[in-house]
Amino acid sequence: MLTHPTLDDTAVKSLVAEATTAPSMHNAQPWRFEYARASRTMLLSADLDRAMPLADPTTRGLHLGCGAALLNLRAAAAHAGHRTVTTLLPAPHTPTLLASVRLDVPHEPLDVSLSSLQPAIAIRHTSRRPFSDRRIADSLRSALVEAAAREGARLAFLTTPHREAVLDLILHAEGYDRMDDGREVEQRRWTHDGSAEAPPEGIPEYAFGPVKRSGAAPVRDFAGRRAIPGRDYADFEKQPQLASLSTTHDEPADWLRAGQALERVLLLATRQGLASSFATQALEWPDLRWLLRDPLSGSGHVQMILRLGYGPDGPRTPRRPVDEVLTITP
Repeated sequence: MLTHPTLDDTAVKSLVAEATTAPSMHNAQPWRFEYARASRTMLLSADLDRAMPLADPTTRGLHLGCGAALLNLRAAAAHAGHRTVTTLLPAPHTPTLLASVRLDVPHEPLDVSLSSLQPAIAIRHTSRRPFSDRRIADSLRSALVEAAAREGARLAFLTTPHREAVLDLILHAEGYDRMDDGREVEQRRWTHDGSAEAPPEGIPEYAFGPVKRSGAAPVRDFAGRRAIPGRDYADFEKQPQLASLSTTHDEPADWLRAGQALERVLLLATRQGLASSFATQALEWPDLRWLLRDPLSGSGHVQMILRLGYGPDGPRTPRRPVDEVLTITP
C-alpha cells in the first residue's frame, strides 16, 4: 500500500519557505501561494502589486521569477517524498493563477533528479562580485544545458563574437536606464540600506557588490545614479562566461517554463560550485532584446542572460515571511 509523507501545515509552510528563496526581478518576490488541504493542491498566483510597469510591462520577468519559485517548490516536494503533478495556467480565464501542483498523486513517479537539487536551494544566492578566469568544463556546461532542456528551454553558452555583441547591447541598455528618470525611480523603490528596519524584499546595499573598475562582466549596478559611501571598487572578468536561456515561443506559459529551467540550471550550478548572476538590462528594452538572439540560429526568444563562473558566493537577501505569501484552506 502506497503511503504519503506527512503534510501538515508545518510541512506545507516549509515547502513554501523553500519555494520563496527563488530569485525574482529586483527581489520583488511577486508570488502568492494557496494550499487546499482536502485536495492536497498548491496554487501559485502572481502578485501584480509587485509588478514593474516600466522595466517589465508585459510581466514576462515577473513570470520568470514565479517559475523559479515553482521549480523550488517541486524540488522541495520531491525531496520530502511527495509525488507531484504540475499544471501551468490551469484557469485560462484567470491569468494571475500561474500554476497548480497536486501533491501525493498515486502512481506518479518520484522525481529523483529534482530531489537531488534540493540541498542547493538554501545556498543559491546571486553574486555581483568578480569571478575568476577559470573556465567551466565542457562536461559541466553540457549538464547545465541538459538541465534547461528538461524544463523545455534552451541554454547556450555564448561564443565570440556573439558574446561581444551581447555585452555591447547590455552596455547600451545600461545607458538607456541611466537616462530614464522613471526607471531610475522604479529601481530605487526596490533597493534599501539593508538595516533591520528595511522591508523584507528588494536589493539591500550589502548585495550591490563593488563598483566595477575594469572588466566586461555585465553586472547591474543597483545604486543607479547614487553614490554609496565606502563602497569598494574591483576588477571584474575581461571575458565573462555568459549563457542565454531561450524558448521557442514567447507566451506566459513559456515564461513560466523558462523560470523553471533557469532555477534548475542555477541549483545544479550551485551544487557544482559555480556562482551566478543575471544580466537582464537589454531584455528590458524590446528593441535590444530582439537583437540578443544568436545570429547563427536566429530562432527562439531570449528570456535570460546568465553569468556563471567560479567566485565568491553572494550574500543572502531578505525574504517575506511565509505567512505573508501563503494561505491555507480546508
